[in-house]
Amino acid sequence: MSTIKNHVQLIGNVGIEPTITNLESGKKVARLSLATNENYKDSNGEKQTDTNWHTVVAWGKVAEIIEKYVTKGKEIGISGKLKTRSYETQDGNQRYVTEVEANEILLLGSK
Repeated sequence: MSTIKNHVQLIGNVGIEPTITNLESGKKVARLSLATNENYKDSNGEKQTDTNWHTVVAWGKVAEIIEKYVTKGKEIGISGKLKTRSYETQDGNQRYVTEVEANEILLLGSK
């Protein structure tokens, strides 16, 4: 059970073209936005969709797969963990960001 303490699995559609950064070390990092949808019926019986957006970061081989095969609108599945980091804005305010660090990717949908 210790392996599921910080584990995320998502299936959704890529919202923007992934950005790929080549680091000085030779490693690649990919960043993308993933939309997941939940469908339900409201109190009037009408179908509703609730969309959540997730920031996904991938390193190394997973980033290379994203660079080659993932484009805006593509349906993908990812497995990874949540990572929270903080930074300071130019005006001195502290900000916190929670991202999904993907360690596996599954390419879904049509080619």
